[in-house]
Amino acid sequence: MRKPLIGVIGSSIGTPAQRELARAVGKRIAERDAILVCGGMTGVMQAAAQGAQEAGGLTLGILPGTNAAESPPNEFIEIALFTGLREARNYLIACVCDGLIAIGGGYGTLSEIALALRLGKPLVLLHSWQFQIEGETLSVPTAHTADEAVERLWAMLP
Repeated sequence: MRKPLIGVIGSSIGTPAQRELARAVGKRIAERDAILVCGGMTGVMQAAAQGAQEAGGLTLGILPGTNAAESPPNEFIEIALFTGLREARNYLIACVCDGLIAIGGGYGTLSEIALALRLGKPLVLLHSWQFQIEGETLSVPTAHTADEAVERLWAMLP
């Protein structure tokens, strides 16, 4: 049985609180023997990869450029996949992951959230976007802590 691929998506900057949450989420993912997938760059992505690596996990960065000169992976990425897809790599991230946790984030994260929802992927929002459609709140699971986010995601995985 293969290890789950779990995406952590969020801002390339992120607040200190978001980065700390991401590091804790990355650690919890590695402790569950899953592979952490992220965009491979800075901010939330870097913090999540750091947490996973510190816990002995494997990290995969799906990067926007064609090589390390165009999009240098952060130092915690063990497998760097250079796509040359720029922002379109968000679709690849959503596709390859068995489930995703969004932490904070801007429009790039919003696109990954939308793609994950469109693909029917398990998704948990951790201090991230909230949605309303025609006056109704879109029901996407939320969490307030790293432990809660990982627990909720694992409960949704096949």
